[in-house]
Amino acid sequence: MKTKQFVYGIKGNIVYSKYPEKIEICDNSYLLYEGNKIIGVFSKIPDAYSEIQVKDYGDRLIIPGLVDLHVHAPQYAFRGLGMDLELLDWLNTNTFPEEAKYKDTEYAKKAYRIFVDNLRKGATTRACIFATIHRKSTMILMDLLEKSGLSTMVGKVNMDRNAPDYLIEHTEESADETVEWIEEVIAKKYSRTRPILTPRFIPSCTDELMKRLKMIQKSYQLPVQSHLSENYEEIAWVKELCPESAFYGDAYDQVGLFGKDCKTLMAHCVHSDEEEVKRIKENGVYVVHCPESNTNLSSGVAPIRTYLNEGIHVGIGSDVAGGATENLFAAMAYAIQASKLRWRLQDDSLKPLTVAEAFYIATKGGGEFFGKVGSFEPGYEVDAVVLDDSRLEHPQELTVQQRLERMIYLSDDREIYAKYVAGEKLFERG
Repeated sequence: MKTKQFVYGIKGNIVYSKYPEKIEICDNSYLLYEGNKIIGVFSKIPDAYSEIQVKDYGDRLIIPGLVDLHVHAPQYAFRGLGMDLELLDWLNTNTFPEEAKYKDTEYAKKAYRIFVDNLRKGATTRACIFATIHRKSTMILMDLLEKSGLSTMVGKVNMDRNAPDYLIEHTEESADETVEWIEEVIAKKYSRTRPILTPRFIPSCTDELMKRLKMIQKSYQLPVQSHLSENYEEIAWVKELCPESAFYGDAYDQVGLFGKDCKTLMAHCVHSDEEEVKRIKENGVYVVHCPESNTNLSSGVAPIRTYLNEGIHVGIGSDVAGGATENLFAAMAYAIQASKLRWRLQDDSLKPLTVAEAFYIATKGGGEFFGKVGSFEPGYEVDAVVLDDSRLEHPQELTVQQRLERMIYLSDDREIYAKYVAGEKLFERG
């Protein structure tokens, strides 16, 4: 054991997940950690650590930091606007004109500061983030995130077809700019901010560009993020563009950007058929559930119960600005509510998600993409959020689990009392 002076503790009502079906509740307990690694959760401090420094948070709740596996930083500026369109029309009417503004680095500085400041205030400690095609603005976002203390993966978006002239790259330009961006990120030697390869989706990337991106992915060993089977019109479009592909995900898989040796996030998976689900599972692809966005853009409700039953990795995403808020507590509530509607109106063989399952996918389920993240089990990284629910008054006695459930449905950044990322305290309210 290393010197005791490097071991610290925080005390409170500790709540976390080991498995999807159950929430671990440790009332009035101690979370001990050494450096950035959790030693364990204890009802009393073991004798070997009797002299360590402990921060006592009293009756507050302590949960793992929440993990947002899909959010579009440049869209944050128009969240809550233009929600009366379906996906493809929404992209052309709202998203592409806004993202074009990020060619202007001064606009990017202003807009990305707002996004990062608000992300830092909430319960999110880790996130996988889309930027735009603009390399310089993407670096501005990464610089801001590095200073924020959050742990993130950020992608310069690739698009060389089926986009407006003002937001499209030539194939060679897209690949070359991506390499230059990666090299610049490497030179910066960030400690918290990493690159993730980001072809927007199959309709916006030619076969040649996807092949070039696979070469880049292999050379730099990068993870990948994109979109999959979100909308019926989108799926039909992919079938026209890639007639040789058996299904949407197969178009990614044919170029080697769909799991296996390439750690991959696919957002949405609302309408994945049996063949696609089988490939997702076989290849170890992570499904990112974006329930608010899928409702706002009339895409549908993803069969998350199926993915959990199949043992597929499932995380959650705010998908701003398809989703109107970066608050992942709200995303958990939307996930539960949407699953109930799917069960009642579409398929009663898939039971609705429980609070425990929604909490799991927002913490450990998504955290797995970053490694041993999202739980308080021994050896996991120390991401922790301290919640103060005193604003949410109630007349009755509540258990810790009931208090957590109320947080999912009622809380916002006002309940965030303190926040730790990778063992470092970002802030604590006075």
